[in-house]
Amino acid sequence: MNLLPHSSLPSRARCWLTLLMLIPVLAQAHPHGWIDMRMRVILDDQGRLEGLHQAWRMDPFYSLIILEELGLAVGEGGLEAGLDRLGGEIRQNLAPLDYFTELRVGGEKIAVGEVTEYTVMERGGRVEFIFMLPMETPLPLSEKTLHYKVFDPTYYLEVVHEAEGNTPLDDALTVNGDLTCTTRILPADPDPKRVMEASMLDITDQAEPGLGRHFAETGEVTCE
Repeated sequence: MNLLPHSSLPSRARCWLTLLMLIPVLAQAHPHGWIDMRMRVILDDQGRLEGLHQAWRMDPFYSLIILEELGLAVGEGGLEAGLDRLGGEIRQNLAPLDYFTELRVGGEKIAVGEVTEYTVMERGGRVEFIFMLPMETPLPLSEKTLHYKVFDPTYYLEVVHEAEGNTPLDDALTVNGDLTCTTRILPADPDPKRVMEASMLDITDQAEPGLGRHFAETGEVTCE
């Protein structure tokens, strides 16, 4: 899923996108970009899951396209105003997809609420979307295990936890609250048939919805 609608790009930015689409490496198979994610699980003073604070850093190529577009908007409020508008577009595009986030406790899917707190910034030449995903209803986590996946259903973008090599960073998954919790990040283990399916998709193809789930890492949080 392209977080920024192609139709909203001015002509010069569309040229960047077209150039990017011609790069052979990107044209061979899904995914066509990636997001480095940091997740902070927010608990209230009663030990209930209140929300998930997520920070997504777009990959350098995708960021380049976005920043190139926003650089043309100086007369419309400059970069800061452009980033604010971009945040609204991203939030709107993600809302029907539960913000790419799937949550389960005890195998039961948990409903999420509407994102109202979000921002977009540029950090180290990359665009970062930061938002608070609230739960529809606060959920007690004491003596329970939470599992989550964050993924683009079309697998156009791959979402992975921030890592150094193959090792997730210490702040890739944290818990904010008074409960004693353990965390771990489980790597994806897709069926070889799914890997073959993804490898056969080129940049013009639309993947079957749900493909991204099979390539998603799983965050696990167990609280006492």
